Amino acid sequence: MRESILSCSQLCSGWGETQVLSDISFKLDAGHVLAILGRNGVGKSTLLSSVVGRTTHRAGTISLAGRTIETLPVYERAKLGIGFVPQEREIFPSLSVRENLLVAGKRPAREGDRLWTLDRVVDLMPRLGERINNGGSQLSGGEQQMLSIGRALMGNPSVLLLDEPMEGLAPVIIDGLIQALHRLRSEGDLAILLVEQHVSLALEFTDRVIVLDRGAIVYDNASAKEKPDQARLEALVGVSEH
Repeated sequence: MRESILSCSQLCSGWGETQVLSDISFKLDAGHVLAILGRNGVGKSTLLSSVVGRTTHRAGTISLAGRTIETLPVYERAKLGIGFVPQEREIFPSLSVRENLLVAGKRPAREGDRLWTLDRVVDLMPRLGERINNGGSQLSGGEQQMLSIGRALMGNPSVLLLDEPMEGLAPVIIDGLIQALHRLRSEGDLAILLVEQHVSLALEFTDRVIVLDRGAIVYDNASAKEKPDQARLEALVGVSEH
């Protein structure tokens, strides 16, 4: 039985005086992917930011490998194994690809985890190897997204948080990222929390899905003990991909 790496219980959080999330509860096991779906503005990114430690915590608990972390600052959560790839990518534009990756390197929080190195990141995303000496500002949007993912991996996380990693990217870049994410999932070292706008893309990686609306969970197929139905999910999210 796999270890439960990340869990939230009755989490309530937001920004300043504004509460966004209400009573969010879920568990994420090692080697699994959990997709967070929902319309724009329903709290998906706020949920990831709450796990990272960027929001105002109001109630509930966040646990990482059995340790409660909701009162810890961002840097302490990163040390314990939280890796974050934000929508804005937030790479260092004046540093080279190599420097962006190396500056984030640290040992794994859990003993026995396979170490992420520069060579391993480049093997996962060869395009970064082709651009290894280029500055961050010289990269395309898709290459910057790859770099942001690679930088998060260099922190050797046990949980990887991805905030709409495919948004606005060219199809060829999306294909490369899909291959990389499939490989990450198959290696089984990471738990992945994925925010995605497109139902079909989310279902590429997982059959565990949560849908948010107005800051609350309105659908959790693990609780319902059923396989996700794409048409139903599209109706809940309010988009059709057909």
